[in-house]
Order: sequence, then structure tokens, then C-alpha cells
Amino acid sequence: QVQLVESGGGLVQAGGSLRLSCAASGRTFNNYAMGWFRQAPGKEREFVAAITWSGGSTHYADSVKGRFTISRDNAKNTVYLQMNSLKPEDTAVYYCAADLVHLGYSGSYYTESTWDYWGQGTQVTVSS
Repeated sequence: QVQLVESGGGLVQAGGSLRLSCAASGRTFNNYAMGWFRQAPGKEREFVAAITWSGGSTHYADSVKGRFTISRDNAKNTVYLQMNSLKPEDTAVYYCAADLVHLGYSGSYYTESTWDYWGQGTQVTVSS
């Protein structure tokens, strides 16, 4: 079992920044890939970013590329999402997820079914 707890969400003005954290427990952190998804009101959950176990490969949705950065600290069992130049359309509940695979991803990283464990989510609200 893997437990994931997100933090760092909040209210920020457009153009501002936030850093989300996701603390993992329950299994050796560097045995799985990590990802971030988000769900805006009335919309389906969508892929935001993903990072392999080593941190050597990262992937982003086109909508956040160049503004968001995913990183991980395996010593702290934590994955981060640095969000800069935030826009009102970034408003959503952000979820972190774990894919229990040592190399790459077990499936398509942008697909929800690839990910084995999910956190409860943290709200990000960007005001215009």
C-alpha cells in the first residue's frame, strides 16, 4: 500500500506561483513513478505532469509546459509541482498519483488507469 498526501494548495492571483508537495509513505519511494493530475469543476480529471523513479524523465501536458515543473526528492519521499505564471484556467483540485513500476511507466502516463494510488487532492484557485 502507498499513502499519498498533497499539500501546498491555496488561493493565488493570476501570474503568481504555488508549489505543491506530495508526501508518500508505505513503500520504497524510488520504486515508482509519480504524477500530477487535476480536475476542474464540471470537467474530467486530466493529466498535468509525470516523473520517472529516477527523476531522469519528465512529461507535461501542453497546457502547462514551460510554466510548471515536476521534481522529486527520493530521500524525503516527496514529489513537487512548482507552478508559475498561474492562470485562472489552472483552478482545479490537484491530485498526485503513484505508478508502481521501477522503469518508465506501466502504461501511458497521461492515462488515469496507469496510476495505482491516488492522494485526496489539494485545491488550487487562481483569481483573475
